[in-house]
Amino acid sequence: MQFVTPVILVAIIGLIAGVILTVAAKFMAVETDETAALILEILPGANCGACGFAGCEDYANALAADRENTKANLCTPGGNQVVKDISEILGLEVEEVASKIAIMKCSGTLDRTSYSMDYQGYPTCQASKLFYRGRGKCEMACLGFGDCVAVCDYDAIKIENAIAVIDREKCIGCGLCAKACPNNLIEIVPAKTRVVVGCSSIDKAKDTRQICNIGCIACNRCVKECKFDAIHVIDNHAVIDYEKCTNCTLCSKVCPTKVIHVYPRIKKN
Repeated sequence: MQFVTPVILVAIIGLIAGVILTVAAKFMAVETDETAALILEILPGANCGACGFAGCEDYANALAADRENTKANLCTPGGNQVVKDISEILGLEVEEVASKIAIMKCSGTLDRTSYSMDYQGYPTCQASKLFYRGRGKCEMACLGFGDCVAVCDYDAIKIENAIAVIDREKCIGCGLCAKACPNNLIEIVPAKTRVVVGCSSIDKAKDTRQICNIGCIACNRCVKECKFDAIHVIDNHAVIDYEKCTNCTLCSKVCPTKVIHVYPRIKKN
């Protein structure tokens, strides 16, 4: 009988706690937006952030809350089918997906530059960057260990001759590779983009010439040639404004180091 009282007390405490939790769950419950839930089921769940939101759930909530000002064609991984399904749920006119693509802003292959050390640490770009800013002579060069490759679900990026190379036909512009690059060498731009500055060096022209034979020397010839104010020299290298760029390719024709590349138009099924 001496154990009955403690057992009863524990049972009573458990019952009270259960009642409190039930009441709390009822009053603190977050109401689920049915429209947002339907949209979330359609989205691919990549949570890549290519749409400009933190993830698929945030994008779904934004669409459900403000369909007038939140575009339904921002999910590049989902493609046009996802755009169509979302538009039907929201009663919107279907627009084609706002296609994007990743570009690589480094051309420092091993025949153009070299390493300043024999790095033998953990083989990731992040680890190499933490160890004296990386192994390359150029501080902003591709680190070459493939952190970007590891996060790509579309087999759209590979390491070739020590730098990341993007397959423009496979890339969907999800942005995961850009987030993985510690040197911020990968940028997500409109899929129509054909002109790319393949250098991000922050060194002065004299130093750039010594460490990379294709590096941008900030000569400003491209800036003077551009008719659309779409390219400027920032931090000792040319930077393109893709909102203004028309792919006229004039800048590439006057570049003395040939670091402004012109790619063919993307042919996707």
